[in-house]
Amino acid sequence: MKIIPAIDLLEKEAVRLYKGDYSQKKVYHKEPWKLAESFWNDGADFLHIVDLDAARNKKDVNKSVVQEIRNATKAKIELGGGIRDLDTLKFYESIGIDRFIIGSAAVTNPAFLDESLVYAGNEKIVVGVDARNGIVKIHGWEKDTNLHFTDLLKKLQTKGVKHIVFTDISRDGTMQGPNVESYRYILDNFNFDLVASGGVSSLQDISELVSLPTKKSLFGIITGKAIYENSFRLSEAIKFNKN
Repeated sequence: MKIIPAIDLLEKEAVRLYKGDYSQKKVYHKEPWKLAESFWNDGADFLHIVDLDAARNKKDVNKSVVQEIRNATKAKIELGGGIRDLDTLKFYESIGIDRFIIGSAAVTNPAFLDESLVYAGNEKIVVGVDARNGIVKIHGWEKDTNLHFTDLLKKLQTKGVKHIVFTDISRDGTMQGPNVESYRYILDNFNFDLVASGGVSSLQDISELVSLPTKKSLFGIITGKAIYENSFRLSEAIKFNKN
């Protein structure tokens, strides 16, 4: 299982939002590539990058920043936010991004998801499922759907999707602990390689997620605010997970 540090980009800076609220942002670094470099030095071999501007249809704000991050680390990078057409996916593929997170478009344009799976394969396509109170939200977490996350997962499974990042928006950026029950349900009822996102605040949270009594283990755990606020060191979490 992987410990995956997150870098959320807004107006070319590394930020964290509180419960997905753009008005409640905190800037953690004005040069995000330096974070990527430090995460690599701490032992992270996987990064989770979200372009928050692109998620709100401001597509080109952070492209140069993503390129800088790619140049700064040898870690594998998964990128989400605004990937809604094949041209965008191909651009990020051309600069060396390893996995592509499709979120809103998986709901609003299933044909694009199908096209992406055919083009890149299910090892490189990750679907981001973002939910609040069980209901999927899209377009930078600002628009509701009438779709429960379990119904979306059923559709994704039939399409042959392999990788999922599930975010409980109500926990994201809160450091109030992860939504263990949702992860347990997904692992027991579906066959996805699941990455858990939202609410991790301590090594104890990581321990709980690592040891979930489920049929399948998590593929990874995303941590953001906890490492930015020094609740624990990334190197500690990686070492803790290996032990």
